[in-house]
Amino acid sequence: MQKITKIILGIDPGTIVMGYGIIKVEDKTVSLLDMGVLKLSAKQDAYERLEKIHSRVASIIQEYKPTCFAIEAPFFGKNVQSMLKLGRAQGVAIAAAMQAGLSVTEYSPKKVKQSITGNGNADKLQVSKMLQSILKFEGEHTWLDATDALAVALCHHFQESNLLATASGGKNDWKSFIANNPKRVKIS
Repeated sequence: MQKITKIILGIDPGTIVMGYGIIKVEDKTVSLLDMGVLKLSAKQDAYERLEKIHSRVASIIQEYKPTCFAIEAPFFGKNVQSMLKLGRAQGVAIAAAMQAGLSVTEYSPKKVKQSITGNGNADKLQVSKMLQSILKFEGEHTWLDATDALAVALCHHFQESNLLATASGGKNDWKSFIANNPKRVKIS
């Protein structure tokens, strides 16, 4: 039987700090390939920053050759100018993915947090700690934008595979999942 491999690129868009995370899914094993941030100067021209975001996403795509692209949707705040800037950053990242022929999937911050921690209101540190547990990587990350992007990639994997539904034969409840997957349950 041939192994099915997917590489998922997740992006946490930003005009000053953009996070990225790349995971590899081979059959049912998920591993971390890379994560990091693109840091930009607030003093730099806004259009130059957008060009740098586009270029960096395009270079990540060229280097890792992802099969899937997922991005966090901007959250709706009160500051309209911030929303516009964030939307532009998201747009140029999406454009880079589409130029490379990747389909784009967008997830709300709440959906990403729910998918990773089980709590849609979790903070960035909780998401980071859960990712360390799931993907088995060490160390504290200075830039939580990188782990946020990694969470977007993992959320996409979870949504695509819908582990709960497939593991329980279509029943979306934890009791069925636990019964069908006793080796995946860890009691601490």
